[in-house]
Amino acid sequence: MSMFAGVEMGGTKVMVAFGTGPEDLSAPVRIPTTTPEETLTNVERLIAGAATGARLLGIGVATFGPARLERTAPDWGTLLPTPKPGWGGAVIGPRLADAFGVPVAFETDVNGAAMGEGRWGAARGLGDHVYVTIGTGVGVGLIVNGAPLHGALHPEAGHIKVRRDPARDPFEGCCPFHGDCLEGLVSGPAIAARVGQPGETLSADDPVWDLIADYLAQAMATLTFVTAPERIVIGGGVGSHPAVLLATQRRLAKELNGYMPHLTSDEAIQAYLVRPALGDRSGVLGAIALAQTLFNSSQTTKAPDAPVSRGTPEEHPHDRRQLDG
Repeated sequence: MSMFAGVEMGGTKVMVAFGTGPEDLSAPVRIPTTTPEETLTNVERLIAGAATGARLLGIGVATFGPARLERTAPDWGTLLPTPKPGWGGAVIGPRLADAFGVPVAFETDVNGAAMGEGRWGAARGLGDHVYVTIGTGVGVGLIVNGAPLHGALHPEAGHIKVRRDPARDPFEGCCPFHGDCLEGLVSGPAIAARVGQPGETLSADDPVWDLIADYLAQAMATLTFVTAPERIVIGGGVGSHPAVLLATQRRLAKELNGYMPHLTSDEAIQAYLVRPALGDRSGVLGAIALAQTLFNSSQTTKAPDAPVSRGTPEEHPHDRRQLDG
C-alpha cells in the first residue's frame, strides 16, 4: 500500500495524517508544538511508524510562518523570523527529506488549506480561488492556475489596510506591526481586546460581529478586485462564526456595488463566498495534496525506464531539477 504523509504545523499544535485523500485518510494525530527539536522528533516518529506498513511516497508540510518556500533558495524549508519563540530558523523541509529520502513539499498552512479545498473541497475543480482563515491571526492563501502564488515571499494579505471609522470603532487595532490592519481588527485576539472577552462567549447578535463583517467585506472586495478569483473560502474560528459569513456576504455585495458583472445577485455572492467543505481536515489534506503534486512532478522528470529506488537523486527533494510543489 502506498501513502503520503500530511503535516499541518500550527503555533500550538501539529496535526499529522496519512493517506491519499478524504476517503483514504487516517485519523489525524495531534502533537503539541513545543521546541523545534521535540516537535519534529515526534513528527518523525509518527511518520516512521506509519511507513513500516506502507510505502511512503512523499511528505507535505503546511506550516505557520513566515517560511522560505522557494526550493532553489539555500534556506528552503526553514522558518524565517517568527513570533513563535524558538522557531525562527527552524529547519523542517530538509530535515524530513534527509530522514525519509522522499520528496517533501513545503508550504504555508493557509496555502495548504487552500490546496485541500481546491482538490477535494469547496473550491474543487477551480483553478483560481482564495482561502481565508480568521482565528488567532488572519491568513490568506491564493491559488492561481492550480498552484499557490509565491513572490519574493508568500503573500500576507491578512495585513492589508481597511477603512476604520474611529467614531464608530475607537479600537485602534492590535497588530504589533500595523495597528488597524485586517488582522489587527478582526482576529480572535483583536475581538477579545476590543470587547474584553473571547469572541466565542459573545452572542450571535452582539454588535461586534457587524464590525467584523464590515472589515472582512472590505478585504474580500479588495481580493476580488485584485486577483479575480472564482471563489473565496472563508474559515477559522472567527470566520466560521454563524453571524459572520451571512453578514459578510451582504456587505460584500454593497462593496462590489454591481461592478463585477458575475457577482450582482445574492445567489451569486452566496456561491462565491463560502464555508470550507473539509472542516478541520483542510490543512492535513492540503499537505497531502501538495505532496502528491510534488511526487507526480518528480515522476515526469525521470527517464521512462529509470528504476525507482529509495533515496536516489531523482527522488530527493534537494535535487534542483525538482519542480516546485
